[in-house]
Amino acid sequence: MNIHSFTNTDAFSVLEQEWNMLLSCSITNYPFSTYEWHKLWWEAYEPGDLWVMTFRTNDNRLVGIASFFIETKESGERAVHFVGCEDVTDYLDLLVEAEFATEVYQGLADTLYDNRDKFDVLDLCNIPAESPTRTLLPDLLAQKGFEGVETIVQEVCPIVPLPESFDEYLTMLGKKQGKEVKRKLRRAKAQGDAVNWYIVDEQQDINAEVDKFLALMAASHPEKAQFLQDENHVKFFKSIVPAAYKAGWLQLNFLEVAGEAVAAYVNFDYDNRILVYNSGLDPSKAAALSPGIVLLSYNIEHAIEHNRTTFDFLRGDEQYKYRMGGQTTEVYNLLAKSPVAIPV
Repeated sequence: MNIHSFTNTDAFSVLEQEWNMLLSCSITNYPFSTYEWHKLWWEAYEPGDLWVMTFRTNDNRLVGIASFFIETKESGERAVHFVGCEDVTDYLDLLVEAEFATEVYQGLADTLYDNRDKFDVLDLCNIPAESPTRTLLPDLLAQKGFEGVETIVQEVCPIVPLPESFDEYLTMLGKKQGKEVKRKLRRAKAQGDAVNWYIVDEQQDINAEVDKFLALMAASHPEKAQFLQDENHVKFFKSIVPAAYKAGWLQLNFLEVAGEAVAAYVNFDYDNRILVYNSGLDPSKAAALSPGIVLLSYNIEHAIEHNRTTFDFLRGDEQYKYRMGGQTTEVYNLLAKSPVAIPV
């Protein structure tokens, strides 16, 4: 295994052609691990010193990428994080071809040990439950003398395994909730052409649609409005959404009432799953129609009709996710302290 470390943005230009090809056959495959996500996130935030490792076989085949950065905190502590961690990203992991997992993770543990003087702690967030980063890497780190190695549940990601029909989905919700969703949909449909929903495509200007979404996002909750006061967050959002659209995995959609957008979702239609990234809602408009739930129901129905396997609400335990059929899955945080001595 040949391991190379990049400590500047050359990593993105050098790996552009190979990155997503590796991701397509990686053990975990989420939009948050794409080339686009990591490059644009770094350009928006640059919170420390970039450290991207590549793992290649002797015939130069790329079989692993660890996309990290080292953050120096106000206390002086130096922490290794995934690029993307953590506010605007829901799943993070290494890119690893399954056949070479053992070699890549051993090489990663060796490289972290060899560079132990460069950081004080390893703090890797948002690790999917199925990842070897959670199940394999901790033991390898402990064997190299890393201290306090632990993986802890960080947050939940409710997901809906999608059935074959929307009627079956409504039955899954239980009698009371299924009936409530049906009632809201009937009330919306009774408005006729006054209620309309659409997914952004070539008929719309993507940048104008992003601005419309951000206005709804800010209106939906004071915390979201405050989040958007950070120019870096806005910069990242305005870059990643058009990039996802260009790459073919954006599903930006709006509900209109009397021609005015009142609710919206930014989803990712990726690897046969729908991932609900963010939402917007103007609570002062058409509240009697429950536009947020109506649009969400249309999203789920559309996903079922297009044979998607999973509707993933991503991080957060908001009750509406469970009322709409979410089942708890977990993401993990891997923590370890840099070794202070060579292990025996």
